[in-house]
Amino acid sequence: MPLIKAAILPHSPLLIPEIGRVNYGFLDKTVAAYQQVADELKKLELETLIIISPHGALQDDSFVLNVSPEMEINLKEFGFIPPKTILNGDSLLADQIGNSLRDNFPIQLISENILDYGSAIPAYLLKNIVGDFRIIVIVPANELSLEDHLNFGKHLREIIDTSDKKIAVLASSDLSHRLKKKSPGGYSPKGAKFDNKLIEYLNNEKTAVNNILKMDSKLINDAGECGLKPIVILLGLIDGSDLKSRILSYQTDFGVGYLSLDFEK
Repeated sequence: MPLIKAAILPHSPLLIPEIGRVNYGFLDKTVAAYQQVADELKKLELETLIIISPHGALQDDSFVLNVSPEMEINLKEFGFIPPKTILNGDSLLADQIGNSLRDNFPIQLISENILDYGSAIPAYLLKNIVGDFRIIVIVPANELSLEDHLNFGKHLREIIDTSDKKIAVLASSDLSHRLKKKSPGGYSPKGAKFDNKLIEYLNNEKTAVNNILKMDSKLINDAGECGLKPIVILLGLIDGSDLKSRILSYQTDFGVGYLSLDFEK
């Protein structure tokens, strides 16, 4: 079955009302974007969500695939303990991904039953609207090239297309952490330049890949981002499809670039 949905969403803990508190309202456009994506996933009867998270068990030279049969959403590091929420992993699909891709890519399989916050936050926000779904978490490789991540996404799409499940893929991605003087990573003028360039490129899905692969590595490093590789995997997934990019929101209120974007027919 073809991929039912592909999206880029941020993973700020402030998007959860009990964590964001007085700051939650400032992210209203991003909250609305989550609502829109979740409503569509519910309508499409999502069965399995693959989240590409930059904050999992990151390895330098291999992709990481979490094949745990159960994964818990645990946000106590942000001072919020929701009712115990456990999502079922899609072990069969995860095994298929691991077995199919390991001949072409270095992949480390793990069984971690606590979701990292890059996957826990979007999973929590979506589950509250969508309801139950199975989950798989993929973590990019720290030192492998953007081209490697693009090709990984292309091969992953081949597996998804052979499945009879309704599958969506989410790139959990924050852009520059250096947009303002009080940004978490400090300020750099390269932060806004990176975000603006990336959004400009993503706005044209036909040329996005070529333009992003040519981005200056120093600009990327100076931006202090944590979302480019998940995004490139996602671009590999939709390569050659008829999906078109749709920017839902972009907010910088807290000095970090929060981009919400999906791809639709």
